[in-house]
Amino acid sequence: MLTVVILTKNEQANLPVCLAAIPERYPIVIVDSGSTDDTVAIANSRACRIYRNPWSGFADQRNFAINQCDISTPWILFVDADEIYPQAFYNWFETGMKETNLLDVLMVPSILYLRGKRLNHAPGYPIYHPRLVRKDTTRFVQNHTGHGEAVINTCRIGYSAIPYEHYFYHGEIIEWMHKHIDKAAQEVELQPTKDAVMTTRGRLSVLLGRSWLRILARFLYHFIFRGGFLDGVAGLEFALMFTWYEATIYVQAKAGIQAR
Repeated sequence: MLTVVILTKNEQANLPVCLAAIPERYPIVIVDSGSTDDTVAIANSRACRIYRNPWSGFADQRNFAINQCDISTPWILFVDADEIYPQAFYNWFETGMKETNLLDVLMVPSILYLRGKRLNHAPGYPIYHPRLVRKDTTRFVQNHTGHGEAVINTCRIGYSAIPYEHYFYHGEIIEWMHKHIDKAAQEVELQPTKDAVMTTRGRLSVLLGRSWLRILARFLYHFIFRGGFLDGVAGLEFALMFTWYEATIYVQAKAGIQAR
């Protein structure tokens, strides 16, 4: 009833733990966008079906999985390699979700971990992502940021109470900054995609535009308003990282730089 799809590129450090948390009864599809490390070998050791497709964004990769990977199950769960879904989520799917005809997309909340420390406050929960989707009725489109994804607004949406764990950062700050410079360039102009489901955060972001006040507001939001100071040093680090990201977007916008 369910196929797990994982998008990968050079995920040898994260993939073993991710795979270990997925029950063996579910088939796993890997969509790899050019790994040069042991990612594919690790996937083969778990008997995953492996497909290759050049990276062109989250929405396109997820649609590639839906359309091109010979998935026969009615439901697809998209899991990133640095994410772990608890057994409770799979148990809930088996007992209460798989037979429903009322939903096309389940928005699943995430809990973020920085250097292995759970952040209980700083990110500002809940943060929802469209992850469990009905194969025949769901398609993804680029969201307002230019690099993220949304589902088409004809989908019937539900919300999960069971979060997954997202180990988004292990201390590789230079790599993280390089990655987010490119993302910042894509966010210079926020353009909502027609017919896409937008989150409350997305609508607010578009409404605020690209004022320099967003830089200060980003720090205050994570560290003060959402109580990031209660997460200690990790909360401060998180707030500083994403304040830097907001400043990077602003500087690139002022310079007229956009992603190619």
